[in-house]
Amino acid sequence: MSVPPRIRSVDSGERDFRSVLGPTGNKLQRKPPGMKLEKPTMEKKNIGSKDGKTKKPDTPASPTTTLKQCSSLCSSLLRRNSASMTASYSSDASSSCESSPLSVVSSSSCKKAVRRSASVSSSATCAAARRKPIDEKEDKVAAGASNGDCFADGRRRCAWITPKSDPCYLAFHDEEWGVPVHDDKKLFELLCLSGALAELSWTDILSRRQLLREVFVDFDPVAVSELNEKKVTAAISLLSEVKIRSVLDNSRHVRKIIAEFGSFKKYMWNFVNNKPTQSQFRYQRQVPVKTSKAEFISKDLVRRGFRSVSPTVIYSFMQAVGLTNDHLIGCFRYQECCVDADTTTTATKAKRKNERD
Repeated sequence: MSVPPRIRSVDSGERDFRSVLGPTGNKLQRKPPGMKLEKPTMEKKNIGSKDGKTKKPDTPASPTTTLKQCSSLCSSLLRRNSASMTASYSSDASSSCESSPLSVVSSSSCKKAVRRSASVSSSATCAAARRKPIDEKEDKVAAGASNGDCFADGRRRCAWITPKSDPCYLAFHDEEWGVPVHDDKKLFELLCLSGALAELSWTDILSRRQLLREVFVDFDPVAVSELNEKKVTAAISLLSEVKIRSVLDNSRHVRKIIAEFGSFKKYMWNFVNNKPTQSQFRYQRQVPVKTSKAEFISKDLVRRGFRSVSPTVIYSFMQAVGLTNDHLIGCFRYQECCVDADTTTTATKAKRKNERD
């Protein structure tokens, strides 16, 4: 009795194992123990040609062969790249880019870096060339006074003072501007005049100075605080209504400061530790419009209720009363104001020492 042939069931474990992507590339999956790995069979097809002849089908390359070919191709590419890098390095070593921190630099990148540095240096040279004529012009204007070409007395002054300046403005520059002030009346007067700079120039303000003194009782803060708007109607033609009200309001706040600190002078000079700031500017364009110190003083005055005391106004006030010496170093008043500041500082220290004793 013949036994029918046994049909084998194909399990998933007995299927053909194909190549899979592993961490290091395409590899064949290992076969389980006790199982033979059969080579995949492919049906042969006759490929017709024009001549009617049959050609043998191309057999696909095995994964092992493909991997070998890839490795040989990669090694050849690496050899070519290393050779080109070596040649580039040897050529760059003889160029001007030899001191570059990079070990391998192409010659084209070196040329770009050279062109870039040359453009930066050329722009800096152009900027310096533009500044040079301005500096020479300012030096020429300032130096002309030493030969007597600008002023009759042959003295050098700040660049904003010219022979055509108003005589009152010239006298204010030569006698008052930058000189340390320690009198409460004069401090309050210059604070009010500086506040008017928002509407008028120094020349206009100084030309009306004597009339303003008559209206505001020589700028005595105690006396001005007792005035009202009806008593200062004569000042309407000299200052705006806003500035007149600010003078009256500020006088009352100055009176409070005098009661708190003993004097308005002590309050103001405490901001600079009783020592004027020596700026040492050479050109007019270097003189600032305001500083951080002026902003600090302005904030404190606003907190106390003062009006028309912006940082720009306060810095003009600091220049006028000598809290800062902004005379240009080429001006004859610069050294004189420095001497006045040293003398005042020495006298203040001696006075404090006597008060302690």
